[in-house]
Amino acid sequence: MTKNLPNYPDYKNAFSGEQLPFAWIDLDLLDQNIHDLATRAQNTPIRIASKSIRCRWVMERILETNKQFQGLMCFHPNEAAFLASKGFDDLLIAYPCMQQQAIKEACKHVKAGKTIYFMVDSIEQASLVSEIASSENTKALLCLDLDMSVDFPGLYFGVYRSSIRSPEAAVSFYKKIKLLANVELCAVMGYEAQIAGLGDQIPGKLIENPVVKKLKERAVPIIAERRGNTVAALKNEGADIRVVNGGGTGSIESTISEAAVTEVAVGSGFFAPHLFDYYSHFQHKPAAGFALEVTRQPRKKIYTCSGGGYIASGSSGDIKLPKPYLPKRLSYIKNEGPGEVQTPLKYNGKLLNIGSPVFFRHCKAGELCERFTQLAIMQNGEVIDHANTYRGDGQCFV
Repeated sequence: MTKNLPNYPDYKNAFSGEQLPFAWIDLDLLDQNIHDLATRAQNTPIRIASKSIRCRWVMERILETNKQFQGLMCFHPNEAAFLASKGFDDLLIAYPCMQQQAIKEACKHVKAGKTIYFMVDSIEQASLVSEIASSENTKALLCLDLDMSVDFPGLYFGVYRSSIRSPEAAVSFYKKIKLLANVELCAVMGYEAQIAGLGDQIPGKLIENPVVKKLKERAVPIIAERRGNTVAALKNEGADIRVVNGGGTGSIESTISEAAVTEVAVGSGFFAPHLFDYYSHFQHKPAAGFALEVTRQPRKKIYTCSGGGYIASGSSGDIKLPKPYLPKRLSYIKNEGPGEVQTPLKYNGKLLNIGSPVFFRHCKAGELCERFTQLAIMQNGEVIDHANTYRGDGQCFV
């Protein structure tokens, strides 16, 4: 059953015992998102992107909810080693790393029986993993990072990621990997960021939105052909490719339609930060955010909160700012915006006073947890638990 979105008194009452500022999870909405994401992916296995969550409690809950959720996509070997030490398994490290100690720590868990995939797109990366795996007397599994960006005339549509951009390049790379000891290429990942992470209904982008939608439509078959042909070419060369990962929250439907894909990655959709409000083909529930305290009222209809400068990474712009969520009809002061120690807001209503909480949604999902050591877990109108973020666990990986 779909849960209605809360109003300001609901959240104010539910979190009345929390010390401000704090970060929150609405468990009812999280569970709705878990269900809806599994439905969108149909029967395709979903690998959870830890970068967009950064809280072991939440990842454990997702994995226990439905067997369709299988494994984690990590963002650093140290993170994979940490999660392995806490009982997680089937860990795909989504980014290459040249830090010897970090790779060594992950290889120790491989030797102990954990399944960990190391991402590579250059022989330098693969050689280092080979050297360390050999020194640990174990065998490391490698995942090839296939670039999914598309070159249109006069336009590079995508992100600058991997150096492997074609089946031919992948096969050439694989032939070099075969000469290395104690490693095996058995996985391919292609992240179509321009489909998965780019909205096509962004407010104020009346000209850009239809262009983005059209570019996506043109890019999807090119991406599918590249991924399918690359996997086929590697298998034809003798590679035992068992995992083919693709996509993200914004591209589930197109990614799972590819015959070569064995699993889809999903992260942001669980929390549904406000960056993911702007897609035409799905809408998930705002399940996570943070709250600040109103500490001053310098003018009529101006309320100043303590803290709040939690700006998202990536290219700059207003969309990367946290979004005032509850009460409704809040807006920033353009000359100040969300600040390191104070955030003034315009509000023409009767729900705020000095000491009141103001609820915000972060632009991105996991970055929220880099600002807080705990998440207040709310269900059925009351806080039922508190869960450590990576910061609360004393961890900082990048």
